[in-house]
Amino acid sequence: QVQLVESGGGLVQAGGSLRLSCAASGRPFSGYVMGWFRQAPGKEREFVSAIYWSGGITYYADSVKGRFTIFRDIAKNTVYLQMNRLKAEDTAVYYCAARTDGTTWFVARGGPMDYWGRGTLVTVSS
Repeated sequence: QVQLVESGGGLVQAGGSLRLSCAASGRPFSGYVMGWFRQAPGKEREFVSAIYWSGGITYYADSVKGRFTIFRDIAKNTVYLQMNRLKAEDTAVYYCAARTDGTTWFVARGGPMDYWGRGTLVTVSS
């Protein structure tokens, strides 16, 4: 069974940085698409970024493009989300998710994910 465990959330001032981690376990992730999503209070969950595990192809929501970077460490089975120049509107619970196939483009457009982590809270104070 695939398990995804997020960490790295916390409280940061606007303009600051945080790095989220998603430790993945349970099976080889070759061919998977790994994604980060977020849900702010009172809002629907939204796509943030995705990466194709095997080739490293990435995709970003317009709202985070140029500020966030997704990358993975294959040896550690971990996906990261480096968040720079954080804004108050980035405040949300951030979820890691995995899809067994497909593309980052498909995930960005609402393609359903197969596995989800429990989330980590990021709070950006203005």
